Amino acid sequence: MTRLFAGTPWDRPIICDRCKLAAADCKCPPLPPELIPPEKQSLKVFTEKRQKGKFVTVIKGLINQGDKFQEVLTMLKTLCGAGGTMKDETLEIQGEHTEKIQQKLKSLGYKIK
Repeated sequence: MTRLFAGTPWDRPIICDRCKLAAADCKCPPLPPELIPPEKQSLKVFTEKRQKGKFVTVIKGLINQGDKFQEVLTMLKTLCGAGGTMKDETLEIQGEHTEKIQQKLKSLGYKIK
């Protein structure tokens, strides 16, 4: 009896590129994710009016890269002297700070739409 994938790449077990062992036996540490440079990210910066007349500056399009995402949020909060938070793939800074934030992000190399 012949197997459907006998002799094809799908017939062989998956092998690690680094240690050349089968994937089930591989002890290699996971590779860190590739960081996407700021020049390749396009951001939208705008202000939204929330309940009770409060304004929030929203930054959309920043790719979440773990510590880098938190680092940018902390830097922007410090720059504006305001609070802020992360929600999904957006950053929110309390108040109207569109101009300040756009200038800072441009100086870091981000593209602003």
